Amino acid sequence: MTKIYNRKSDREKRKILRKYMTEAEQILWERIRRRRIDGHKFRRQYSIKGFVLDFYSPEVRLGIEVDGGYHFRRFQGDYDKARQRLIESLKIGFIRFTNENILTDIDKAISKIKDKINNSFSSSPLQGEDVPPKAGQKG
Repeated sequence: MTKIYNRKSDREKRKILRKYMTEAEQILWERIRRRRIDGHKFRRQYSIKGFVLDFYSPEVRLGIEVDGGYHFRRFQGDYDKARQRLIESLKIGFIRFTNENILTDIDKAISKIKDKINNSFSSSPLQGEDVPPKAGQKG
């Protein structure tokens, strides 16, 4: 079985992205880290099939992206949509914010994350046998 979560080949990329987080990513990270969203653990710069999500909660199978100016370049939107479809095909929920969303109304963004988690659990659980292994386990 091919490993799809946090492959070793993506390690350096994840490390660099953690080191150079945008201001919006840093603000959101401070609000979601240490189980601050209803007790759910989030990880930052988590890779899935070679794509690095800004934030990911394995417990609720939810990816969060914070898009800066780069994401609004020509053709980048198509790439981002294809990437999102692939991630969602793995039964992973997905929510996207712009830097501006985070910088101007972080409370609204947090509320949307909570709603996404609650709606996902009430309609169809995000957890299942496809959940990636916990730290220290082989996958």
